[in-house]
Amino acid sequence: MKYRTTVCHLGLVTALCLGGGALQAQDDNSGPPGPPPDSAGGGQGGNGGPGGNFDPAQFQQRLMERVRAGLSVTNDDDWAAIKPLVQKVMDARRETGDGNGPGGGGPGGPGGPGGPNATANSASRSTPSGPAAPSASPERQALQTVLNADASVGEVKDALAKYRAARKEKQARLEAAQSNLRSVLSIKQEAQAVLQGLLP
Repeated sequence: MKYRTTVCHLGLVTALCLGGGALQAQDDNSGPPGPPPDSAGGGQGGNGGPGGNFDPAQFQQRLMERVRAGLSVTNDDDWAAIKPLVQKVMDARRETGDGNGPGGGGPGGPGGPGGPNATANSASRSTPSGPAAPSASPERQALQTVLNADASVGEVKDALAKYRAARKEKQARLEAAQSNLRSVLSIKQEAQAVLQGLLP
């Protein structure tokens, strides 16, 4: 009789434990569900997050707004005259970048984020898929090709001369664009343009 009572007690304790565990599991699942993976702002496909689409037109617009604010241009007519000159400087800078090696203004360099040339270099690295280093010029590619092919000294010398001539021409275009921009700026605006990397 005593043995039978003990068994009953053990069965009752077991049933209570199992019932409590089931209730606990039910309580754990009773809270509000988390946001689905594809909800706004939670996934990888949002415009502002990783994997989002880069809009070059919007990037360029924000960049120009930063330049205008930095130059303290409040008059729309004045900005209409300055903006195309700023654009020409940025285009010329992109050409002279040429995908060149160390010190070319990439992240961490003189034109890196937060650096003195951040604004102008942001424009020079802009591509349809996002900010990126400028691609190599045909002259640079030709020089690299003859070096990789272990070409003759004469071929290397010819390719090197063409590369240097192309760089010199691009540098001249940049200096001309910077001179045109400088001519329409006040001294304070010129100083701001230097800090933004538009002028040397």
